[in-house]
Amino acid sequence: MFQRPVYLNQLIEFKDSDFIKVITGVRRSGKSVLLMLFKEYLIQENVAEDHIIYMNFESFDYQTITTAEKFREKLNELIPKDQKKVYFLFDEIQVVEGWQRVINGIRVSFNSDIIITGSNANMLSGELATFLSGRYIEIPIYPFSFREYLNVKGIELDSRHVDSAYDQYEKYGGFPSVVIAEETIKDTILSGIFDTIVLNDVALRAGVKDATALKSIIRFLADNVGQLVNASKIVNTLKSENVETSVHTVNRYLDLLENGYLFYRAKQYDIRGREYLRTNGKYFIVDTGLRRNAVGRKDGNYSNRLENIVYVELLRRGYTVDVGRIDNKEIDFVARRLDETLYVQVAYELPSNTHETDNLLNIKNNYKKIVVTGRYHDVEQIEGIPIIYIVDWLLAEQ
Repeated sequence: MFQRPVYLNQLIEFKDSDFIKVITGVRRSGKSVLLMLFKEYLIQENVAEDHIIYMNFESFDYQTITTAEKFREKLNELIPKDQKKVYFLFDEIQVVEGWQRVINGIRVSFNSDIIITGSNANMLSGELATFLSGRYIEIPIYPFSFREYLNVKGIELDSRHVDSAYDQYEKYGGFPSVVIAEETIKDTILSGIFDTIVLNDVALRAGVKDATALKSIIRFLADNVGQLVNASKIVNTLKSENVETSVHTVNRYLDLLENGYLFYRAKQYDIRGREYLRTNGKYFIVDTGLRRNAVGRKDGNYSNRLENIVYVELLRRGYTVDVGRIDNKEIDFVARRLDETLYVQVAYELPSNTHETDNLLNIKNNYKKIVVTGRYHDVEQIEGIPIIYIVDWLLAEQ
């Protein structure tokens, strides 16, 4: 198992608190491994193993536990009879119907510390929100960052191989099983991950019958990451490809893709008016390797692919990220975290004009502004705005 200290430290920070820890993220991003790392930590802290109850509901041992009643019966067998604290680690809990009531019952009835994982955002709504409002914290997990990628590959940060490693990271993404695989089978593994997410976490769970339209929407979004889109535009594009669908269906499928953590939507934010605009949004895919798989492994669209990497990295660093508008000019990202605001422009090549920095200079406040480039340029700043090469930015300490 590869260590993931950024996420593990968050679990340790909230250990023994009243909060239920909810680890969310796309399938195969490392949620199960994180639970096992936390279990190892507990054992090292001298927690008795019989006071650590780990259940993976997709494993052979527990895959028959699909109802709240069966869940309670199994727990009654496992929970120790003493009054010592019990650590409950539940993996992919959303497959158990009515699990929310059981989790709330554990919280109320036992001296417990509870961690759950899931691959669908719906688990954070409905009954969970009703029962546990204000009593849980979400810990989003993502495929490997570039820094994690280098650590796993054993590449030093100052190595001459870093740039070529970034090319591979950009091409195949950061899913752990893909990173450690030989290049000859990376695409095969990505195809399997993609099919599992689409079929299990999107189509099957929501009862989608028209898989053709769903896959066409995914292909469209993947090929247009970083572009402003809406449901009507998608419908018209699919119609030109002889795929009949409706605005209502497209909107439903877009919600499903977000709930499955396959895509994220960045809303447009009016910086001057300080309000969200009810207009088109941008969609970004969780992993560049999945994007390549979805569009048939074709190259091109370098600028938008770079924008996708920056967007997901901002999420990984804990920012809430929007697309900015100021008058008729676009700011690629408005990233906010606590009291911090960061404005980011993304440019694959630094243009000969000052278009990117001019847009940032139109923002008349003192928050930090940067330009991230896909190619290295021997330019540190333009009119006081830092120009940062993508590799340097990804490896910068946060």
